[in-house]
Amino acid sequence: MREKACRKCKRLTEESRCPVDGSSDLSDDWSGLIVILDAQHSDVAQTLGVKSPGRYAFSVI
Repeated sequence: MREKACRKCKRLTEESRCPVDGSSDLSDDWSGLIVILDAQHSDVAQTLGVKSPGRYAFSVI
Protein backbone atom coordinates (compact mmCIF):
# COMPACT_ATOMS: atom_id res chain seq x y z
CA MET A 1 0.00 0.00 0.00
CA ARG A 2 1.34 3.43 -0.91
CA GLU A 3 1.48 6.08 1.76
CA LYS A 4 -0.88 9.04 1.58
CA ALA A 5 -0.12 12.57 2.73
CA CYS A 6 -2.36 14.72 4.89
CA ARG A 7 -3.28 17.90 3.02
CA LYS A 8 -3.29 19.91 6.27
CA CYS A 9 0.00 18.92 7.96
CA LYS A 10 1.73 16.85 5.20
CA ARG A 11 2.27 13.84 7.49
CA LEU A 12 2.59 10.55 5.61
CA THR A 13 0.39 7.65 6.69
CA GLU A 14 -0.98 4.31 5.52
CA GLU A 15 -4.12 4.80 7.64
CA SER A 16 -7.43 6.34 6.57
CA ARG A 17 -6.91 9.29 8.97
CA CYS A 18 -3.90 11.44 9.79
CA PRO A 19 -2.24 10.37 13.06
CA VAL A 20 -1.34 14.00 13.89
CA ASP A 21 -4.56 15.98 13.36
CA GLY A 22 -7.15 13.26 12.64
CA SER A 23 -7.98 14.67 9.20
CA SER A 24 -9.34 12.33 6.53
CA ASP A 25 -8.32 14.78 3.78
CA LEU A 26 -5.46 12.65 2.43
CA SER A 27 -3.80 12.68 -0.99
CA ASP A 28 -2.00 10.06 -3.10
CA ASP A 29 -0.43 12.91 -5.05
CA TRP A 30 2.62 14.03 -3.07
CA SER A 31 6.34 14.41 -3.65
CA GLY A 32 9.53 14.73 -1.62
CA LEU A 33 10.21 12.98 1.66
CA ILE A 34 11.28 14.72 4.86
CA VAL A 35 12.05 12.67 7.96
CA ILE A 36 11.94 14.59 11.23
CA LEU A 37 13.63 12.83 14.16
CA ASP A 38 13.66 15.63 16.75
CA ALA A 39 11.11 18.34 16.00
CA GLN A 40 12.18 20.58 18.89
CA HIS A 41 15.78 20.93 17.73
CA SER A 42 15.31 20.84 13.95
CA ASP A 43 15.48 24.02 11.88
CA VAL A 44 13.67 22.21 9.06
CA ALA A 45 10.83 21.19 11.39
CA GLN A 46 10.50 24.74 12.68
CA THR A 47 10.45 26.14 9.13
CA LEU A 48 7.72 23.67 8.10
CA GLY A 49 5.75 24.12 11.33
CA VAL A 50 6.16 20.43 12.25
CA LYS A 51 5.74 19.71 15.96
CA SER A 52 6.11 15.91 16.10
CA PRO A 53 8.66 13.47 14.67
CA GLY A 54 7.70 11.43 11.63
CA ARG A 55 7.69 11.20 7.85
CA TYR A 56 6.36 14.21 5.94
CA ALA A 57 5.81 15.11 2.29
CA PHE A 58 7.52 18.16 0.87
CA SER A 59 4.64 18.93 -1.52
CA VAL A 60 1.01 17.73 -1.43
CA ILE A 61 -1.49 18.30 -4.20
